[in-house]
Amino acid sequence: MIILGLTGSIGMGKSTTAKLFAEAGVPVYDADATVHKVYEGEAVSAIEAAFPGTTAGGKVDRQRLSAQVVHDPAAMKRLEQIVHPMLRAHHEEFLTQAERSGAPVAVVDIPLLFETGGEKRVDAVLVVTATPEIQRERILARDNMTAEKLDAILARQLPDAEKRRRADFVVDTSYGLDPVRQRIRDILDEAARMPRRRP
Repeated sequence: MIILGLTGSIGMGKSTTAKLFAEAGVPVYDADATVHKVYEGEAVSAIEAAFPGTTAGGKVDRQRLSAQVVHDPAAMKRLEQIVHPMLRAHHEEFLTQAERSGAPVAVVDIPLLFETGGEKRVDAVLVVTATPEIQRERILARDNMTAEKLDAILARQLPDAEKRRRADFVVDTSYGLDPVRQRIRDILDEAARMPRRRP
């Protein structure tokens, strides 16, 4: 089975592209959704113990937690030590199930793939892109989003041009869904014939 790492900067259409892979019958792992899941289950008591006052109603309050860790690298490290092993276990479980299902290709949707060295754990990287104008328009249309917030998020992410340079495949979502669906079909054909690269 070939593992495709799906990534892209904010507002590029990554979630939509992941849905289209799922629509095409490909197993898709969603890193963000998995974080939500552990924040509503297995991570709650450990996070409350490490960061008192950051949970409510049996789940992690992401805003309270963020307020405690965002400007404190040591706190962020403690949080990662709690959450990362849980996320890794979910990821492994997903890959085992995908392999068992006989799928030739599986997609792992990881927003900060390059930033976290995740490209070493996949066979090929697919970067979702769009024009800078479309990207800004999409993001600024979101609730509670400001130009300042957007600039802060983009500053933490590897620039789009650099991601595209390091990608095996690029999907441009600037022109609607049909070209994306066609591109996904082409990528799946090509990926199924690729040699496995991960260790």
